[in-house]
Amino acid sequence: MFLNNKSIEFIKENVKRIILSFLFLSSIPSSYAQNASNTYSWDSLPKIKETEFKKDTVEITTFQAKADGITLNTQAINDAIKTCSLNGGGVVLVRKGLWLTGPIYLKSNVNLHLHRGATLLFTADKSQYKIVAGDYEGRSVARNESPINGTDLENCAITGEGIIDGNGDAWRAVGSSQLTAGEWKSKLASGGVLSDDGKTWFPSQQYKDAHVLGKSMLLLPGKKTEDFADMKDFLRPNLMVLKNCKRILLEGVIFQNSAAWCLHPVISEDLTIRKITVKNPHYAQNGDGLDLESCKNFIVENSVFDVGDDAICIKSGKDEEGRKRGIATESGIIRGNVVYSGHGGVVVGSEMSGGARNIFIENCTFLGTDKGLRFKSTRGRGGVVENIFARNIFMNNIAQEAIFFDMFYFVKFATDSERDQTPVVNEGTPIFKNMVFDQVYCNGANKGIFIRGLSEMHIQNISISNSVFKVNIGAELAQVSNLKLNNLKFTTTSSSPLVTISTSQNITFNGFTYNPEVPVLIKLEGRDIGGISLQNTDYSIAKKRLELKTGATEKMIVFR
Repeated sequence: MFLNNKSIEFIKENVKRIILSFLFLSSIPSSYAQNASNTYSWDSLPKIKETEFKKDTVEITTFQAKADGITLNTQAINDAIKTCSLNGGGVVLVRKGLWLTGPIYLKSNVNLHLHRGATLLFTADKSQYKIVAGDYEGRSVARNESPINGTDLENCAITGEGIIDGNGDAWRAVGSSQLTAGEWKSKLASGGVLSDDGKTWFPSQQYKDAHVLGKSMLLLPGKKTEDFADMKDFLRPNLMVLKNCKRILLEGVIFQNSAAWCLHPVISEDLTIRKITVKNPHYAQNGDGLDLESCKNFIVENSVFDVGDDAICIKSGKDEEGRKRGIATESGIIRGNVVYSGHGGVVVGSEMSGGARNIFIENCTFLGTDKGLRFKSTRGRGGVVENIFARNIFMNNIAQEAIFFDMFYFVKFATDSERDQTPVVNEGTPIFKNMVFDQVYCNGANKGIFIRGLSEMHIQNISISNSVFKVNIGAELAQVSNLKLNNLKFTTTSSSPLVTISTSQNITFNGFTYNPEVPVLIKLEGRDIGGISLQNTDYSIAKKRLELKTGATEKMIVFR
């Protein structure tokens, strides 16, 4: 067979990519390989150590707290928590009422318990929040104090049936297009300043200046927290940050209206989060519900999320700083949760440079989220995401994709610095592999499955089985290897091909069903495709079985 120069170069590049991928994968620390073969399964899930507290009770009113919505109760609440902890722990009780407060610091062995009808309302007076060293999007940054804080704690909780409100509207900007005419009018009447084009409202001139000038919140070497005084208003706090903590319980409470992320446990272990509600306005930028960052042994169950960004998020640090930390988010269970508004139901990334592994997701319902199961990263992140299992996932009216993988996710944030985006395999190459999804049911989405890896590192070893997708477009697959699609049913409405494949290898369709008169069953696009197989499928009901574009050939696919 004669090969021209172009074909020879094509072969050389693919051999080089395979060799580099093999060399890099073989250099992954042994801890990853060890965890990949551990004993976790649906029949042997991770175990989480739970909290326990003395029955001794301290009431915040003992320290002269007043539930009038006017008195600032910061000192009283913190004194109650501190006293309870010093006496060996127990319950700090917040009875019904409107309790205005500044930042609260949790303590070990204390359960902060809110009765039904109790609201902890955090003050909009920004002078009550100091600028501190914190963590955001996986980087060390300057932030305003979080309304709820905890560091180096063991055995602590927030429970009950009350409300914790971060007063986030006092902190964040909002666009006119995100509000109704009446809401926008009220926002303008509240004060603040407008962008030069009049389309964005800012809480203050200081916030606007920091935004327009693109000021960084990064705590780089030589920078001190006092150096950020001129952009204080811009440093929106997460509602709750728990760092380096063990045995944490969040149960029953409504957490709402955070200025940025809502719940942010970082470098913590043995977390139990159950029967909570997390609620943020749809326009709350960075209004994530729960961000589990570099955490181990956790369960998130039977909770409700209705937020302005990703709902339940798995993170582990960002870029080089995250890789140096090197702490994965691992050994977790996410089950029985309902997500309404949100950019994604359950999300991994994009700050996952420390890796993520051994996570089990089941019996979750996503109602109207932008995406369902969402996996995202980009060149320069690094990290290995593996051993993710999902089953019995129910979706309705998903705006974009039901199952989504994208290794080209990048939005410029104030925590970003320069990254190496060269398409080569190195420590900044993200790896997503070894995932099993079963019984995913989606009634309405633009796309059922979207997978886009990197040319130098495909998304690898994914299985999706026994699932039903009622969508506009079936699947778009690029830069993926060793993908198994078993017993999938698609009902589509678009004139697009049911499945489009490019730059991918070893994809098996088994027991594929679809609605009659699909314009094109499979579209192959490009020369770098191989090992595509369809079996146990009726091809006769499609108008056209195969479409070939930009160099694709019939030899790339086998119909059985």
